[in-house]
Amino acid sequence: MTVRFLHTSDWQLGMTRHYLAPRPGGEDDAQARFTADRIEAVRRIGEIARDQDCSFVVVAGDVFETQNVSRRVVALACEAMASIGLPVFLLPGNHDSLEPGCIWDQDLFTDRCPSNVTVLRDTEPIDVADGAQVVGAPLTSRHPSSDPIAPVIADLAPDGTTRILVGHGQLPGLSGQDSEETEVDATAIKEAVNSGAIRYAALGDRHIRWPEDPHAAIRYCGTHETTRFTDAGRGSVDVVEVSGGRVTATPHEVGRWLHARVSREMATDEDIDAMAAELSGFSDPTRTIVRYDLHGHLSVAQNARLEALLADRQEVFASLEPSADRHDLVVTPDGGDLDGMDLPGWAASAATELSEAAASSPTAIDALGLLRRLAMASPPGRAENPAGEEAHSGEAHR
Repeated sequence: MTVRFLHTSDWQLGMTRHYLAPRPGGEDDAQARFTADRIEAVRRIGEIARDQDCSFVVVAGDVFETQNVSRRVVALACEAMASIGLPVFLLPGNHDSLEPGCIWDQDLFTDRCPSNVTVLRDTEPIDVADGAQVVGAPLTSRHPSSDPIAPVIADLAPDGTTRILVGHGQLPGLSGQDSEETEVDATAIKEAVNSGAIRYAALGDRHIRWPEDPHAAIRYCGTHETTRFTDAGRGSVDVVEVSGGRVTATPHEVGRWLHARVSREMATDEDIDAMAAELSGFSDPTRTIVRYDLHGHLSVAQNARLEALLADRQEVFASLEPSADRHDLVVTPDGGDLDGMDLPGWAASAATELSEAAASSPTAIDALGLLRRLAMASPPGRAENPAGEEAHSGEAHR
């Protein structure tokens, strides 16, 4: 028989990111867009499932970010899941585990849960088609003390039923995996697949799609919207077909947000131009979160130009910040730091003093760079003094 369904996981609806906090004096609220887009992506998942003739959707854990997300997030999530128009099976994961007081038992969810949605509260197989079943391995605590999947598959017999196992946890030994405590027994799952007790293991917890082999029967689909800089590209889901015991999984991009790293060696003005071109190459900067790590040496004048570029692009990117542990660009003063700076007398004197001190003072380098940036932003021959009054030449005073 043939079964086609959509495998997704780790929606973590209601997730917040500190680097999307509102900027002082800014009008843009990137966090609000991030929250709304993660829910809107659920509607796109439904569109893909219907377009690909899927019979149902499985969500392999972490539907919600916490047990205490807002009523609005739950209400909008339920509306989005209802729009899918197909049976949807939700597995409690470590973020929303099935424990006393959990979100699944709160009226904010139970009162709104759509009729097409089933929470996999136990390990009883659920018939989804003639000869096909979904079997869940829900987590009952945020930090399970043992593998939640192995006991479930131990009770399944290879009786010809096409079973889809839905589980949440980490297969040991995967590179780039998320740091979570729950590990599952890879050998037990493989043996269950090889025996025919299950035909496909839909796993969650890892936010990166794995493996690349489209015929692998044990799979992480990755998250539907990226959450960190180890997530390559935009979020996706897998449309899975199980036919005659053979699995074929096809990824479909569904996310809009991108976490990206920009890494460059910097030494010349041309390198700054290349940095500008790379930042301009992102198709939707308002939904792009960039961490840049720049290496090498720039002069004070070059660095002022770079900082002006970054300050300008920060206005349009959802987040554009240096990497905390990779960015090591060095600014070195040189003889041309004062070139082209058309400053009034007091500012010119200050710039000369700063230039002389820059050889031994990082603070002077920073101050000289700031002065250059201010000069770049001011009309030629004019600047403001520290008191905020316009500085005039001695001729003007006379």
